[in-house]
Amino acid sequence: MFDREKLNQLHDSHKKWEDNDVAKTLAGMPERRKEFITTSSEPIDRLYTPLDIENLDYEEDLGLPGQYPFTRGVHPTLHRGKLWTMRMFAGFGTAEETNQRFKYLLDQGQTGLSIAFDLPTLMGYNTDAPESLGEFGKCGVAISSLKDMEILLDGIPLDKVSTSMTINSPASIIWAMYIAAAEKQGVRPDQLRGTTQNDILKEFIAQKEYIFPPEPSMRLVVDTMEFGSQSVPQWNTISISGYHIREAGSTAAQELAFTLADGMEYVRWGIARGMDVDEFAPRLSFFFNAHNDFFEEIAKYRAARRIWAREMRNTFGAKNPRSWLCRFHTQTAGASLTAQQPEINIVRVAVQALAAVLGGTQSLHTNSMDEALALPSEHAVTIALRTQQILAEESGVANTVDPLGGSFFVEAQTDRIEAQAYDYFRRIESLGGVLPSIEKGFFQGEISDAAYRYQREIDTNVRKVVGVNAYNEHKPISIPILVMDPAGYERQVNRLNEIRATRDPGQVGQALDRLRIAAQGTENTMPYLLDAVRAYATLGEIIQVMKEVYGVYHEPTMI
Repeated sequence: MFDREKLNQLHDSHKKWEDNDVAKTLAGMPERRKEFITTSSEPIDRLYTPLDIENLDYEEDLGLPGQYPFTRGVHPTLHRGKLWTMRMFAGFGTAEETNQRFKYLLDQGQTGLSIAFDLPTLMGYNTDAPESLGEFGKCGVAISSLKDMEILLDGIPLDKVSTSMTINSPASIIWAMYIAAAEKQGVRPDQLRGTTQNDILKEFIAQKEYIFPPEPSMRLVVDTMEFGSQSVPQWNTISISGYHIREAGSTAAQELAFTLADGMEYVRWGIARGMDVDEFAPRLSFFFNAHNDFFEEIAKYRAARRIWAREMRNTFGAKNPRSWLCRFHTQTAGASLTAQQPEINIVRVAVQALAAVLGGTQSLHTNSMDEALALPSEHAVTIALRTQQILAEESGVANTVDPLGGSFFVEAQTDRIEAQAYDYFRRIESLGGVLPSIEKGFFQGEISDAAYRYQREIDTNVRKVVGVNAYNEHKPISIPILVMDPAGYERQVNRLNEIRATRDPGQVGQALDRLRIAAQGTENTMPYLLDAVRAYATLGEIIQVMKEVYGVYHEPTMI
């Protein structure tokens, strides 16, 4: 892209600038620190020029928005044509309370739902299970049966609103409940739009909310891929998630590499099931973190699109251009929020959200200022939503596509993160692939090392965190904190008892028996899960059947 003679001249000019102008400036005014680093502890040079991207090939490395390799965006007009979906992650207490929050957010201009489930639901327990004691509704809404899902979605037009569900081990069961609840509204499965996270690999790598061993867990994921492609064609059956990998302490490059490696593993399993790659790949989507380092995050998203397009086309032979698209949701970094001076989290979130928008996200959640203290209050979540709306309507950043494309710094960072990702791909392959790498603790060790390094940088004041080790205040917190209905737990347990007393026990038993047989065999489990939830079998009952067939996973001890 650059003339070699001009590059040589620039090299000479750059050296003279360093030797003269920079040296004189440093003699009288030293730089603020010896080394400048990104959030991922990567060194940042003083200046970036065409010398840092001298091998850039515009057509091969950048292209035009909406064209291969999609570095500059998956759509030709991006946010000029359609703004990103404003999808605020929400859920707490009972289905009734969360339903009210959903309706409030939609009234305030939110354009998609995103359901947070409580820990018992995430781990496959009913609210009244002994293991659930003390955890009801604390990190999301409690869903123990189809009845809860019906209440959660009451009055919400599921043929018009797309819904994202952050659920993994019990994802196929919760999705079956959603489909069945939609049926009761008169909405067909082929009318439904949304996403189940359903990314079990990252659970083994980072978040640890697994139930079954890796292989049967992957079988359940592929069941949803297959069923979705046949019966729920507008649904993204997996949202391959780097968010939780980053929240566990990874670098930007690790988040990207491990997420895309997981994505390619799901593709391999789908092909092994006998599906054509173009049958399911267009409905794969991704979920990335937006952390503090503005330019590093933008570079990460651009590298993600380029790598995924190349691998899907060249490695997996996908022929449909939609199979090459890395479409993703973004959430601002929860791990970056501070309990100290919570109001300043509004600023952090705004910067992170801006990076996501400039990086070309299709969907965005902005964290609330109080999330280091509690689930978001209505006041805090409104400010978080308004942050997106100001970016969309007032800032001008949605008026052009990839406005930072061509920046010497951004392109150099994009190339750097891409190269680091491919280095990780080679290391994962040398260990035998994704599942063997999980069993050997490779991902976990890499993330742990990065998290430790980051914390040490804070502890030794190499890295400043406002309100924590810089610009501290010692004032009481004055913002409002969410208070849940104290009668919610009792209401939830009473509903469960009523369901057990009024449902047809014979129908439940038969549905669970048929599910057990399907799980023991090779049939797709989704039709049997739908029958079980329609009979009002509870989440815990269905999970117990699957535990009896698949067993329970215990992570090996890493030394």
